[in-house]
Amino acid sequence: MPERSFSTLRLIPRPIWVLGFVSMLMDISSEMVHSLLPMYLVAGLGASVATVGLIEGIAEAAAPIVKIFSGGLSDYLGNRKWLAVAGYALGAASKPFFAIAGSANTILAARFVDRIGKGIRGAPRDALVADIAAPESRGAAFGLRQALDTAGAFAGPLLAAGLMFLWANDYRRIFWVAVIPGALAVLLLAAGVKEPPHATGSKGINPIHRASLQQLSSSFWWVVAIGAVFTLARFSEAFLVLRAMQGGMKPALVPLVMVAMNVVYMLSAYPFGKLADSMSHRRLLVIGLGFLVLADLMLAHGNGWPLVLLGVGLWGLHMGMTQGLLSVMVADTAPANLRGTAFGFFNVVSGIAMLFASVVAGLLWERFGASATFHAGATFGVLAALLIIIRGPR
Repeated sequence: MPERSFSTLRLIPRPIWVLGFVSMLMDISSEMVHSLLPMYLVAGLGASVATVGLIEGIAEAAAPIVKIFSGGLSDYLGNRKWLAVAGYALGAASKPFFAIAGSANTILAARFVDRIGKGIRGAPRDALVADIAAPESRGAAFGLRQALDTAGAFAGPLLAAGLMFLWANDYRRIFWVAVIPGALAVLLLAAGVKEPPHATGSKGINPIHRASLQQLSSSFWWVVAIGAVFTLARFSEAFLVLRAMQGGMKPALVPLVMVAMNVVYMLSAYPFGKLADSMSHRRLLVIGLGFLVLADLMLAHGNGWPLVLLGVGLWGLHMGMTQGLLSVMVADTAPANLRGTAFGFFNVVSGIAMLFASVVAGLLWERFGASATFHAGATFGVLAALLIIIRGPR
């Protein structure tokens, strides 16, 4: 990494680093479970792929829907940290239920609670990053947090794969191990971050009142619309795991698919986040969508696991280019006193799109096969690029 990048990293405030390591620990916990869950549902509990799609859609939609309330509540209370702590604690508390689950219904309930916790913590945490980081380095701050978060998403499946080999595919035992990093994340956030006193400016004022919402500009709502179409183009990552299973990989190696995606995501998140501080956001978004379309086409037509792995890597590159950038765009287009509310609205719309996308992806897979699912994703990727080129925020 160039000397200038190291210099920028040194200027990022300590609480941003702590928030990044908290995200990393929770992602290790969550991805140890999630990387094995589609396989466990299908092979261990006899669930259909459509059921996996439904569970993933409901679970992933739950988090963004809750974010609109937790984000607004963080603006109203003038406190973001302790809402985030509560969300992380709920996520950690859900992990033991994956280990004792005996049916798909129990998995759905545990997954739902886990994502509710993610919803509670997500918007306050992102708004806290925007509060702490200087505007001129906001892209680098979001990129760093995302890179550390993704390091956990890489380490979790890798650890799961190793334990699958070591413990002869003992899913439940691995799910119990996932409890540990989740608990550590809660403790680190509670002790390691002090919220700045100037974090919010609307304490005691209803942030979702009409007068407050009128402060959100048309540029912000275009970011919301673009985020929704992005989500339609990029359904649940559980389908990447299922595609790897179909590509002929051994069950113990399947979690490595998520490792590959998250290695690329981790390595690209900070450089592209830093680049977003000096480059056109529209151009970066369109380039990122181009990589997503290529990934979808590769996954639609690749018959062997090497091509599937290449498609997954391109998917990860797309994530590294766009996810932190979308957060920066939300922060830049929303007033400081409504950042929590803005992140909440952005995520609730994306969550509804995720529910729709995952359910449709599962149905397309069941009826027409994997290629139809990924062709649909590529189509929405092209539509999102056209939306940005024609009417995207400048």
